[in-house]
Amino acid sequence: MMAWATETQLVTAVGLFGGILLGLAARLGRFCSLGAIEDLLYGGSDARIRMWALAVGVAVIGTFGLMGAGLLDGGSTFYLSIRWMPVAAVIGGLMFGYGMALSGNCGYGAIARLGGGDLRSFVVVLVMGVSAYAVLAGPFAPLRDLLFHQEDVTSGTPPGIAHHVAALTHLPVAGIGMAIGVAICGLALASQPFRRDIKAIAWSLAVALAIVSGWAGTAWVQAHGFAATGVVSHSFSAPVGETILYAMTGSARPLSFAVGSVAGVWLGAFAGSVIQGRFRWEACEDPRELRRQIIGAAIMGAGAVIAMGCTVGQGMSGMSVLALSAPLTLCAIFAGAAVGLRQLIEGFSLAE
Repeated sequence: MMAWATETQLVTAVGLFGGILLGLAARLGRFCSLGAIEDLLYGGSDARIRMWALAVGVAVIGTFGLMGAGLLDGGSTFYLSIRWMPVAAVIGGLMFGYGMALSGNCGYGAIARLGGGDLRSFVVVLVMGVSAYAVLAGPFAPLRDLLFHQEDVTSGTPPGIAHHVAALTHLPVAGIGMAIGVAICGLALASQPFRRDIKAIAWSLAVALAIVSGWAGTAWVQAHGFAATGVVSHSFSAPVGETILYAMTGSARPLSFAVGSVAGVWLGAFAGSVIQGRFRWEACEDPRELRRQIIGAAIMGAGAVIAMGCTVGQGMSGMSVLALSAPLTLCAIFAGAAVGLRQLIEGFSLAE
């Protein structure tokens, strides 16, 4: 494609760029999905939930801006090219949220903590990645396909909120999507204390940039290249398993956006922990805690594949294209996490 880079190298670089932003946001901006839920339910603070909402709103505006400019075909994205399966979204989301609470982090958060030297997160990342691939393409794939068969959308309206509203009103999809994005931003910024938190707002914008740059970069490579690289943005369920496979069989597998994204989060988190002076090796001293985290990671990986995304996959990338599956999956993840956190806080553990 270019004298200095192939298509796969370019999409890997796009993933690396966004991943570094996400890793820095996790370490320096405390951007974390489980932390946001825990703060809201037990910490009396909605600041991190508002960070998440603002990042989603800006990502929606940016993504539909790309669509309006003709730089992105929304229907070619994964979340708008697979028919909506509400049952899978609910079951998978509940599993992911519950597993996330047990393991103490989602896949994105675990990679970020690994960048700070937390060896417990290394175990969580490995178990989640293997679990996700076991359900996606391994021994449990036939059962998943039997229960939650994914069908491509070959005709009709893509399963997106803005696309369905546009079909009913005959208004432009891009305009509807951007208006919804502005409304989400308005809700996030409704709190005066949050509006004064420049740091939180800045890191929310960085996360949104990571998501939008994923769509923009991979769409550009697909439009100008010849390889089937796909139009994707960040997610940390199956891509973690893909990265593990690449680490073992790199000479036989090409680089990909997923590998760049996962590596970028680790690098960004490592850089952030060094900047803060907080990098240190940590290990688990309680076997029961590690057992709980392993069980949670296994449930989380399987749930993410069933729901077709995680807190970042559905919660950020899926929401940025306003997929019908995204808000339902997010609500299910929240509910599952709330149950898991309640059990842990009251002293009950699945592993005990």
